[in-house]
Amino acid sequence: MKKAYLYIQTFLVITLLIGCQFSEELNLNEDGTGKITFNFDGSELMQMGGDKITEGREEIIDTLVVFKEFLEENKDSILSLPIEQQEKLKKLENFEMHMVMNPETKEMKFDLYQDFQNVNELSDLLNNFKTASGAVHPKKDASAAGMVSPLSDTADEEPTKVVYSFKNNKFSRITEILDEEKLKQNVDSMASMEMFLASSKYKLKYNFPRKIKKISSDKAMFSLDGKSFTLEVGFMQFMNNPKLLDVEVELEE
Repeated sequence: MKKAYLYIQTFLVITLLIGCQFSEELNLNEDGTGKITFNFDGSELMQMGGDKITEGREEIIDTLVVFKEFLEENKDSILSLPIEQQEKLKKLENFEMHMVMNPETKEMKFDLYQDFQNVNELSDLLNNFKTASGAVHPKKDASAAGMVSPLSDTADEEPTKVVYSFKNNKFSRITEILDEEKLKQNVDSMASMEMFLASSKYKLKYNFPRKIKKISSDKAMFSLDGKSFTLEVGFMQFMNNPKLLDVEVELEE
């Protein structure tokens, strides 16, 4: 469990710091199956201050964490945990994470992804990961590292929920605000980091099996074949108003 714990810890502590770029990529098939990926690129952060991040870990890391295998390999240890923690870890089962950290080339990338059988059953990828990682990554670890990351919260404290739907030729990604006060607290807690996060972006890149007939956002940019779109906003804008990335898409017949 120790190695996977280290990768989870590294991902959570580093994410949402200076000069990071985030993207959420969805590939939807005709039958409603597909794959969703959360990409984090912290290469700019590595170039600005990577020595502090990699201090004590100078080796090149290029690894794939398959959480289903991780859970199976550590099932005896997991069974000794409280039921609540076991249930949280169960949420990791469908995740895989590719992690690259290279101090020499100043590259730092994480790809967190899962396949799905029905987009209507797909829940917020990152919130699910945060819930599960809470079982092996106590918040005090981030504090001990001298850094605070909004990703260190567990999902039962999350103020928002993203709901995906694909039905009758229409796709939607809609954010539900569950707790306005908690959302405001999260934004306020990042006030000291706002200047450093000014260059950070959050981008959607969604790929569909047919051409897009219309989309609700006037800021979306289409691919040449008309089957994909990208939508990008500033990260702090997104934190203040997560609904900026809400989209409804109608596909051609």
